[in-house]
Amino acid sequence: MPLDLFTPQNTAVLLIDHQEGTMSWIRSAPLEQVKANALALAKAATALDMPLVLTSSLEDMVQGPLLPELRDIAPQQYATRIRRSGVVNAMEDHQFATAVKATDRPNLVIAGVTNDVCTVYPTMSALRDGYRVQVVADAGGSTSKQADDIAVERMRSAGAGITATIMLLSELARDWSSAAGQILLPVTTSLVPQES
Repeated sequence: MPLDLFTPQNTAVLLIDHQEGTMSWIRSAPLEQVKANALALAKAATALDMPLVLTSSLEDMVQGPLLPELRDIAPQQYATRIRRSGVVNAMEDHQFATAVKATDRPNLVIAGVTNDVCTVYPTMSALRDGYRVQVVADAGGSTSKQADDIAVERMRSAGAGITATIMLLSELARDWSSAAGQILLPVTTSLVPQES
């Protein structure tokens, strides 16, 4: 019996609050690696023509604007991002919830900053709403390792799959010689640390 894996055809990617200010709050993992992982998810989604929903919160305050690299990778999604007015759980924002529903995909890949605030609540809401969810834990982070560990455990206990960026890209590719695999291979290999 084959595994019931996420595919580019049945999955949408949600990137929540990868903003210049919020990214600076990460203390649970190396910031540059978290950033590279989040950008890799955006690259994969756009390259595979998967729905990509971007959202931010209070861009004109300490949270700051979305990462400018996201504008370069996904200009249309960046322009139409959901700018929340401060609601913590993005799924409680009508525009965001509507955008997620409009993807018409049963599976959601979610990454956010911070995991213990911006990722945990939309994940639990999406699970409640009947979506299958995989949280890409290393494309987000928290203000401490302890907070991150607790958030990941809470999401796992609620029923989310917990994954890592390269693991998810491999799942979407299924076969590196396939069309999807050939698209994702350079994105994946760019995340492998180089020996110095």
